[in-house]
Amino acid sequence: MSNKIILKAESLDGYLTEKDQDFLNRMDKLYEKAQASFKVLANGGFSSELANEEKKVIEVYNEMGQLMQEICKEVPGLKVFSFETEEESHAEASRVIAKLRDSKTSHQEFIYYSQRAYEMLFRLAYGGAHSENKNYLVVKTPVTIPVQQYSVHKIPDIDSKIENTVMCVMLRGALLPSMIMSKEIEEYSSHGYVTPFALFKIKRDDSKHESDMEYVLDLDNSFFNLEELNGKDLIFADPMNATGGSLVTVVKYLLDNGVKPKSISFFNVIAALKGALRVVRALDNCTVYTLWMDPVLNNSAYILPGLGDAGDRLNGCDSAETPRNIIQLIADYGSNIAGLYRSQLRKIEQTVLD
Repeated sequence: MSNKIILKAESLDGYLTEKDQDFLNRMDKLYEKAQASFKVLANGGFSSELANEEKKVIEVYNEMGQLMQEICKEVPGLKVFSFETEEESHAEASRVIAKLRDSKTSHQEFIYYSQRAYEMLFRLAYGGAHSENKNYLVVKTPVTIPVQQYSVHKIPDIDSKIENTVMCVMLRGALLPSMIMSKEIEEYSSHGYVTPFALFKIKRDDSKHESDMEYVLDLDNSFFNLEELNGKDLIFADPMNATGGSLVTVVKYLLDNGVKPKSISFFNVIAALKGALRVVRALDNCTVYTLWMDPVLNNSAYILPGLGDAGDRLNGCDSAETPRNIIQLIADYGSNIAGLYRSQLRKIEQTVLD
């Protein structure tokens, strides 16, 4: 008999406050206005009419953005890149998200822009503080004339923030983003710290709707050690946070089995407002970092406007008959990824094979 745990979506809504629900209802109404304009734009017509609808969409999106800023001020656990960083960085975030959303973006481009996105998210979480303490990197260069050359580079001392972390991977779409985050941690650690990995196989039941969604945690095909997670700063990197159910399912399982994390951080390229709120309300000492906040979910619990299935766009599609395991996914990334993330791949192989 398979060993699986199921969490139903209605248990998540119970964590939302009355004020949260009010925010969500206001956002739903604004997005309904936007979708009315989408229909006009999709049907085409006279350029003057289309220009008028585009103006309406821009106005609605500006209003939704202002409402999201209001929400995030009320909920300190929500950290949105454009609300937390200097204005000069906002255009970069917009361009990265625009490329990831674009249906014309190729597989290799999607990987490239995902890497950029997670580098920005790392900076949001760890690189913004101006610490008095600094670490120094002394680097040997290829130049040897007139003598061997060295350069000195100063970086923030964030060892205490990153050297207690464990990458917790919710498989498929989360695998490469988790490797990217781990690589950033390794590069900023003065000791070259490579995060341990905990690998969870969790999937939502896409035959369900947002109102009755279920999430299945498959313990037989997961790889982790509960003792090694206790007292750690747990990092989850998933490109998309729609309902928050996957994360809450995993963390609640860990808590029920005696794991007491020091902290929980959730890194998303795009998060739905409802999913982000559910996560910070359901989990203590949890922070959600997202490059972009999307306003609503559709009836099938997909993010709107979203970017499609991030896992498929990162990894390619599996067939229903022969889904790839984690080692096969890694093999499919190819030599470029394997060479860039060799320390992370070594850790993952140890976790799976040992």
